[in-house]
Amino acid sequence: MLRALAPASIRPPFARYSHGIAIPAGHRLVVTSGQLGISSDETIPAECEQQADLCFANIAAILAEDGMTLANVVRLNAYVTAREHMQGYMRSRDRHFQGVPPASTLVIVSGFTRPEFFLEIEAVAAAVEPA
Repeated sequence: MLRALAPASIRPPFARYSHGIAIPAGHRLVVTSGQLGISSDETIPAECEQQADLCFANIAAILAEDGMTLANVVRLNAYVTAREHMQGYMRSRDRHFQGVPPASTLVIVSGFTRPEFFLEIEAVAAAVEPA
């Protein structure tokens, strides 16, 4: 379904993501709000990688509401509060996206609503329209 766009005329991605993703005609989209690393029981892990795992679990739950999975994700926007959190985020992202990697942006920001949050992740997913 998804096709990575990787022009030979530009530098390859810095990490495991795609420069672009082509979405064929006849697909519907789901756009998530940014997800924080907090569980339904209000637990917030002390490590960025575990917070990222929770963010991806939350995104997966949102996508499941529309019959999609993380395999449908075509774009990720991630925001971390410091460079030292980038590697934990990327390890989690790479575990969750084994197929064609989504297009992705990673930005360092000054903070979130609570200081214990290290990152926020939002996603765009695409799936074939039901017949």
